[in-house]
Amino acid sequence: MTLQQEIVGNAMQMAVVSLQPGQTVYCEAGKFLFKTTNVTMETRLGGPSSGGGQPQPGGSGSGGMGGLLRQAMGTAMQAGQRVLAGESLAFQYFTTRDGEGTVGFAGVLPGEMRALELDGTRAWFAEKDAFVAAESTVDFGIAFQGGRTGRSGGEGFVLEKFTGRGTVIIAGAGNFIDLNPADFGGRIEVDTGCVVAFEEGIEYGVQRVGGLNRQGLMNAVFGGEGLSLATLEGNGRVILQSLTIESLANALRKAQGGDKQGPTGGLFSTNAQ
Repeated sequence: MTLQQEIVGNAMQMAVVSLQPGQTVYCEAGKFLFKTTNVTMETRLGGPSSGGGQPQPGGSGSGGMGGLLRQAMGTAMQAGQRVLAGESLAFQYFTTRDGEGTVGFAGVLPGEMRALELDGTRAWFAEKDAFVAAESTVDFGIAFQGGRTGRSGGEGFVLEKFTGRGTVIIAGAGNFIDLNPADFGGRIEVDTGCVVAFEEGIEYGVQRVGGLNRQGLMNAVFGGEGLSLATLEGNGRVILQSLTIESLANALRKAQGGDKQGPTGGLFSTNAQ
């Protein structure tokens, strides 16, 4: 059953979901806005793939105490990964008691939202905090990017990973643009803060801005991008955002008389960490 949802609004969009009997949708804590009275809300530590941290029907036929222990361990590992990644510890689950119910969700930044339809053949990856809500048939996980990404960027990256079948709703800052690197020679380079989400099959990496020469240093110091750019290679959908969290934070600090970027706005930023 396809999740019925509508994304409304302009500068700060929200998703209005119509739940049919038997459907469940879950969101990250802090993304819920409103619900009708016939929709129940339950907070759990686990995602759908771990049973939400709740005993499954027929527990004794699913391994008894051993099955419950494995389930509990899976929930603990999921929660631990999310904490290490800086994500919310818990999920909120919404189900209708009778008849059709309505639930509203939103992101935390002014910008767009997007509903992605998963058919079970390709996973989607998203930047931290992009996840808003999803059907219970969609599994939420954490992907620790390493390999070439880690070597090129100096550290690994943490991404949200969505698998299974159903609808997942994500949010970002500013306006979205959809691109396919295959339409641009197979590779695009973007500001590291502009990546919202991409399909499985896209290779995500980080490269330094130029070499350790005069032009490379000019790019890093005066270009405002620091030392690295994100690279996206392959054939598949990529969603970028027009506003980065860093640029929004800098604009707010500047408006409050607390601009800490220094004269270059690049490598010599003096932001407090």
